[in-house]
Amino acid sequence: MGWLALLAVGMSAVIVAAFLFVPPVRGLGPTTAILFFHVPPAWVAVSAWLLSLFHSMFYLRRGDLRSDRKAAVHAELGLVFCAITVITGAIWARGTWGVFWNWDPRQTSALMLLLIYLAYPGLRGAIADPIRRARSSAAYAIFAFATVPFLMFVVPRAFPSLHPSPIIGGETGGGLGPAARVVFAASLVAFTGLYAWMYGIRLRLEMLADRPADRDGALSDGLAIGERRPPCPPGHRAA
Repeated sequence: MGWLALLAVGMSAVIVAAFLFVPPVRGLGPTTAILFFHVPPAWVAVSAWLLSLFHSMFYLRRGDLRSDRKAAVHAELGLVFCAITVITGAIWARGTWGVFWNWDPRQTSALMLLLIYLAYPGLRGAIADPIRRARSSAAYAIFAFATVPFLMFVVPRAFPSLHPSPIIGGETGGGLGPAARVVFAASLVAFTGLYAWMYGIRLRLEMLADRPADRDGALSDGLAIGERRPPCPPGHRAA
């Protein structure tokens, strides 16, 4: 509970500092505080989908169902943090542009990523067989992540956008000041810690939910969870 209490204190400190101690950034004005709850979740979402990609590839190589479960948890939590990004972006747009949504390239690309990864849990829920589900999910995770760099980094820079940029880099007379940079870094650490906490809980729930299927399948044959059946000796038939 020690690190969890530290996480709660850190997140609370970020909230207080963002609204009370960070001076307004030029071009953002009173909406500056939303920056600290909009950008870090986007970075966490991309990191989560990258981890989902790695575990999906590892599953296709090794056939370990534990990797499939880890890939699923990362993908679904990335979806949650992407939703936070879209919602805070809409709130930010309302305060800056006067409307919640105006199909700005950055808003649109984030929404497209949200819709792409929304199909991932639907795909998993539509397939009952654990092996087919794992293979299909891994293939989809690889396809989905191929769109992430394009939609997150290329599209927003290829088309004119009202989205404030650059901010994080900080330039003379603009960007984040020293206090804002400290709060931004703290916010990024806090959201990453929040993600790690949610990941641990979600993965344990996933393991518990899949245990009956494993018991009926691999465990009934004396295999560990995710372990593949060894090949039969020549001249013998599998039961």
